[in-house]
Amino acid sequence: MSSTDHTNAQGNMGAFSKAKELQKKILFVLFCLVIYRLGTFIPIPGINSDIFQEIFAQNSTGLLGMFDMFVGGAVQRMSIFALGVMPYISASIIMSLLTHLNPTLSQLKKEGGEIGRQKINQYTRYGTVLLATFQGYGLSIGLESMGGALGSAVIDPGLFFRLSTVITIIGGTIFLLWLGEQITQRGIGNGISLIIFSGIVANLPSAIAGTGELVRTGALSPFFIIALIFFIILIFIFIVFMERAQRRIYVQYPKRQIGNKMYGGEGSHMPLKLNMSGVIPAIFASSVLLLPLTLSGLSGGKGPGFINFLSTYLGHGKPIYLILYFSLIVFFCFFYTSIVFNPQETADNLKKNGGFVPGIRPGENTAQYFDYVLTRLTLVGALYLGTVCIIPEILISKFSVPFYFGGTSLLIVVVVMMDTIGQIQSHLFAHQYQDLLKKTDFKGGL
Repeated sequence: MSSTDHTNAQGNMGAFSKAKELQKKILFVLFCLVIYRLGTFIPIPGINSDIFQEIFAQNSTGLLGMFDMFVGGAVQRMSIFALGVMPYISASIIMSLLTHLNPTLSQLKKEGGEIGRQKINQYTRYGTVLLATFQGYGLSIGLESMGGALGSAVIDPGLFFRLSTVITIIGGTIFLLWLGEQITQRGIGNGISLIIFSGIVANLPSAIAGTGELVRTGALSPFFIIALIFFIILIFIFIVFMERAQRRIYVQYPKRQIGNKMYGGEGSHMPLKLNMSGVIPAIFASSVLLLPLTLSGLSGGKGPGFINFLSTYLGHGKPIYLILYFSLIVFFCFFYTSIVFNPQETADNLKKNGGFVPGIRPGENTAQYFDYVLTRLTLVGALYLGTVCIIPEILISKFSVPFYFGGTSLLIVVVVMMDTIGQIQSHLFAHQYQDLLKKTDFKGGL
């Protein structure tokens, strides 16, 4: 480490020690995540834990294992958070699609302002409850059909068990949704993403230990593990590089005379990220594939023909699954980018402020230019996301590597860490500027 980097590190630590508000936010986030982790150890009433553990161990390399990765081991223990935030993510996808397809919802989003946004969020919560109800009922039926050598996974099957399971699942999902909102509003980072992130990270030690056991028993060779570690490091570097990549569009502002002074005449750059959608497409794609397959994995092959079809042809690691997964990632990349960046609106705002892209006429031509650049950036970003998520999935299906080393989990861990660290740095910079203002006595005017 150079002397400059060492000095910067010391400066950041000094600023962090003085930023009491930031410390409180981080402690609040940690407190909320501890509550979430404790909840993953509270089982659903009426479950025979020993028998279910036996059943899960037999199916941990399939759909159950993949779903368990996203909910931090809650499926393995069949806890009150067994569905995690997946119903909310599915409801958000459906609501986003309806907002684009329904003129009333589209107008509400564009012209409703804060009230419109709150109504759309309320509709999303209603959808979350509805999906959690259906998934909770399917979960209860699937649990009743599961059995091991020692007996049934449910102590007392029947209507009461199904009803209590649905109520418990709905309550757990809504609590996690509320907890995520509290983290976003009162803490640091995106609450929902941090909940998924903490679930993946919490089970990484057990995944590493399981991989070490495979090496000890000879199921995996030490050379393969060395190659896997090297591959994971390369994936980390590649993700960071692609997430930081951007196309900077030069924007020129004309000179304006106000009184006796001239203003403007300077240029700036409009940064367009290569991957504007972040980790959302991977989470959305996984959620869409897990939604119809949840009952398939829980029925143990005893469900109707349609469920067995899903289990056979859309199983984790199967060719059709990989093709659909890659296609959904590409689709959600374009879809989510169209939500967060509107070329026409950006061009209009630029025109109102007198800005223009050199060589491009303001207005419609600028919007077409933005759309041209953004489409090509999004295509590269979608291919990058799809590749990062698919290649490790193939390795998992071929070599029985734990899901926690998969592309989706690595992508979530890296991107969420980068976003959270970026927000922490922004708070530190803001705190340093406040200290500077206090020292120079700029507050309060002259």
